Amino acid sequence: MTRYWVVGGEYTDTHFAKVAAGASEEWIGPFVDYQAAKKEWARRAWGTVDSCNVRYRIETRDEEHPPCTD
Repeated sequence: MTRYWVVGGEYTDTHFAKVAAGASEEWIGPFVDYQAAKKEWARRAWGTVDSCNVRYRIETRDEEHPPCTD
C-alpha cells in the first residue's frame, strides 16, 4: 500500500539540499491518500510562504515495493 508523507523544513539556501543548522527535516504522516497529504502540504507551504528557505514536498513510500538499494 502506498503511503504519502509531507517532507520539508528550513534549508540553508534555495537549492534545498542541506537542512539549516539546528533544524531537522520533518516527515509528517503517513497519509493514506494523496488528497490528505496535499491538504497538509498546503497548510504548511502557505504557512511559510514568506520564508524563502523553507520548503515542503510530498513523498511516497510503498511498503510492498520498497526502493531499490543497489
